[in-house]
Amino acid sequence: MRLGKRVAVVGGGNTAMDAVRTSRRLGAERAYLVYRRSRQEMPAREEEIHHAEEEGIEFLMLTSPVKIVDNGRHEVQGMICQKMALGEPDSSGRRSPIPIEGSEFTLDVETVIMAIGQSPNPVIQATTPGLKTGKKGTVAVGEKQETSRPGVFAGGDVSRGGATVILAMRDGKTAAAAIEEHLLSKAREVVEEAKASL
Repeated sequence: MRLGKRVAVVGGGNTAMDAVRTSRRLGAERAYLVYRRSRQEMPAREEEIHHAEEEGIEFLMLTSPVKIVDNGRHEVQGMICQKMALGEPDSSGRRSPIPIEGSEFTLDVETVIMAIGQSPNPVIQATTPGLKTGKKGTVAVGEKQETSRPGVFAGGDVSRGGATVILAMRDGKTAAAAIEEHLLSKAREVVEEAKASL
């Protein structure tokens, strides 16, 4: 991927902070964090926000993307944004952003990274009978990352919702050990069945 000199990252969580700070370190001369609420409502950890500020990240608060503009060669030329105001709190307890009419402006950027909250792909649940899910469509797992389907394990965002890479790595390590244990158990069963048939 070609990283432009001017990068906009849309979002306000830890993933957005990782993306915008990494963009800066990879050579972006200007790195913007575009967030539709105020700093007070940002879900990112305070230390992440502080480090981003120290690294020269430009925060565009109460700003929402409307449209990405291309240059006619299928490359990003800019992003049309709209200023927001805060209304009443929503179900998450954060105040809802309300668009301000006539406040649109174009942010000159060459790269746009969307780092907003996502839900797990519903295809997984729809095509896997007997797979229990949790709130917001996440896959339910036990202590060893096992799902309700024997021999099927899950971790990271698909079981946690939006989380950090560190937690996903821990889930993977836990699941790998459990998968090994599961496969060895199945292998022992096959050996015992083979011995019994002799």
